[in-house]
Amino acid sequence: MDFIQKGTRAFHKANWALFLAGFITFANLYITQPLLPTFAAEFHVSPAVASLSLSVTTFALSISMIIVGSLSEAWGRKSLMTISIFAASILTLALAFSPNFEMILVLRVLQGVVFAGLPAIAMAYLGEEIDPSSLGVAMGLYISGNSVGGLSGRVIIGTLTDLYNWQVGMIVLGIISLLISLIFVWMLPNSKHFTARSLQIKALTTSLIQHLKDPSMLCLFGISFVLMGSFVTLYNYIGFKLMASPYNLSATIVGWIFIIYLVGTLSSAWFGGLADRYGRQKMLLLSIAIMLIGAILTLHGFLSLKIIGITVFTFGFFAAHSIASGWVSKRATHDKAQASSLYLFFYYFGSSVGGTVGGIFWMHFGWIGVITMIAVFLAVACFLSFLLKGFIKKQHIAVGTRNY
Repeated sequence: MDFIQKGTRAFHKANWALFLAGFITFANLYITQPLLPTFAAEFHVSPAVASLSLSVTTFALSISMIIVGSLSEAWGRKSLMTISIFAASILTLALAFSPNFEMILVLRVLQGVVFAGLPAIAMAYLGEEIDPSSLGVAMGLYISGNSVGGLSGRVIIGTLTDLYNWQVGMIVLGIISLLISLIFVWMLPNSKHFTARSLQIKALTTSLIQHLKDPSMLCLFGISFVLMGSFVTLYNYIGFKLMASPYNLSATIVGWIFIIYLVGTLSSAWFGGLADRYGRQKMLLLSIAIMLIGAILTLHGFLSLKIIGITVFTFGFFAAHSIASGWVSKRATHDKAQASSLYLFFYYFGSSVGGTVGGIFWMHFGWIGVITMIAVFLAVACFLSFLLKGFIKKQHIAVGTRNY
């Protein structure tokens, strides 16, 4: 089988293309996150309501990915990913002309639907086209594109909001996204190992149920829910904390704090390789422990220690996500796009739930309430990791101890 191997021209083209696609998706997905304090003030809504500009998007994304992941088994990978990133870019331009908060929410729901055409399908593409020995590195590089995109979108919108307004930021990011979409279409190699099937709803539903009946896959889905719920909660409300007294930081400075995402580029690729070498469960537990340490550090009053805590937390999150998402691709024996879409359904559903519920903790208990909620989520992730190891051993599926 002619799989794409690390070091080849095709490997570099595929990874750069998906890196850029991930960049576009996550730059636009999280574009409203640094604007939550701005929306709360401009549209006279509470922090929890302002957070809906992100939560409704991730919720629509989570639902749509189950459908789109299944459709891609019949319609192909590259075509759906292309439609996704072009449509997302156009909708970002439309957001700039929203007359009220209600219209913003409507457009963000539509964006959530079209965003679904990339994440699950990209993971399936890598699982099908990349040589298994290179999959950990390839998945890590793709995840790193997500982190760079998330960083860039937040920095662009935060800076331009201070210099001009948030509408200008939307227009600039929308144009950049359209240009990068053209590069993606040119660079991504066509699928060689994908075989299109007629769209059979009954068969796809049966396959979906089979994934959900696998206890080890359910553990991975649960891990994705609590990891992302923790991550989005911290980033949703750190802006409120830092823009208030005693810090009184501007939107530009808060936007630039997201440059911390660059450590995710390092940790996702690095821990993806470490998981291939030393075992997924060990590296996953280490990543979760790093997240908890970072979250606790943000409780300190000194701004410098808060920033260090956010950095450590972000490093651990992208490492854990890289490992868990790669594990799903390896565990799935059929309908890989559907398995990946289920993982990401729980991932973004966790974002919606955690991001909004975190607002309740913030309003009633302040920052210590937010961190307490995150700590509980991470404890659940550790528990599920141990369950996962036990289920894999019991099912006699693992090739060797290095797969744990």
